[in-house]
Amino acid sequence: MDQAQIEVQVRATLADVDPGEWDACACPEAADGGRPMDPFTTHRFLSALEDSGSVGRGTGWQPQYLTAFLDGVMIAVAPMYVKSHSQGEYIFDHNWAHAYEGAGGRYYPKLQIAVPFTPATGRRFLVREGYDGIGQSALVQGAVQLASDNGVSSVHVTFCTEAEADMGEEMGLMPRMTQQFHWLNHDYADFDGFLASLSSRKRKNIRKERRQASDFGGRIVMLTGDDIRPEHWDAFWRFYQDTGARKWGSPYLTRAFFDLAQERLRDDILLALAERDGHYVAGALNFIGRETLYGRYWGCVEHHPCLHFELCYYRAIDFAIAQGMKRVEAGAQGEHKLARGYLPTQTHSLHWVGDPGFAKAIARYLDAERTAIEEEIEILTDYGPFRKAQVEEQE
Repeated sequence: MDQAQIEVQVRATLADVDPGEWDACACPEAADGGRPMDPFTTHRFLSALEDSGSVGRGTGWQPQYLTAFLDGVMIAVAPMYVKSHSQGEYIFDHNWAHAYEGAGGRYYPKLQIAVPFTPATGRRFLVREGYDGIGQSALVQGAVQLASDNGVSSVHVTFCTEAEADMGEEMGLMPRMTQQFHWLNHDYADFDGFLASLSSRKRKNIRKERRQASDFGGRIVMLTGDDIRPEHWDAFWRFYQDTGARKWGSPYLTRAFFDLAQERLRDDILLALAERDGHYVAGALNFIGRETLYGRYWGCVEHHPCLHFELCYYRAIDFAIAQGMKRVEAGAQGEHKLARGYLPTQTHSLHWVGDPGFAKAIARYLDAERTAIEEEIEILTDYGPFRKAQVEEQE
């Protein structure tokens, strides 16, 4: 197919993109009515961010969705934003910004191809089936050309798949490796089956933590779909505000997002809530993919020992095993996850920097960083909770 036939356009709002056309690129695997690999690049999720005011004017995340057409057919899309800061990304480039601006450059605005506030691995170059090569190429070239034409310092593609990282590197983008902690399901029959794969000491510690969590004086409910009610969001909003104030200074998501989640996203959500004396005191919000459960937010209004571990990690494992899911992604950072069965896993991003000298400096930095992270993953895996024979089997 002739690359010259492809037209790349920028859309300032998803209201201008037909949901069916977007999702035909974002999640073609869900065309049969099943779940997408992850819900985060679907039209319903991204439009909820936009319609709720969580992204857009005044947030530092200004939508500029990329769309590519071949002979009038939308063949590829990408969730892209003009960023005026580096908040809510979880692939940290603050030191790059400081260095560039210290040398007299202007780092912001930059272009970010990402799902806002969502450190979950997934496809970022979303291509309709049958157009993989030309669709991905058109999106990469379109983003770089847009940045170059407008004097934008850089383009960043965060939490892309490893295959996309390889493709982007072949096209001249700089790959970056980071790490998270993920739980992998090795066909466990139940939670006890998972525990049997751990060393004796770690197994006893997890059982102790689950007993302590159960002593908080109430009950835990797991809710999804129509079982989630508006009053549950009222409670979770209080938890989210508390966590957001402590971690980020102010919450990224607006209250309206959770109303839209109830309307549009409740079938994509697993909500774990702890109820005590008729009041919800803690909760964890997960999103459900086809093969992966994604832990996203936690909060509480009362502290109870080990309740955080129970709601965020152990109940997620329970659900994944029961549903036959392959993994649980527990979000960014947190080496405390290691002792609870979540192992270090590579995550990937891509970067383009317009200034040649600065690009060379970043490339050297990324090479050194990659070596350090590979060594860290190896060391942390050795310190993991699994029995030695189990680790060798997983490798």
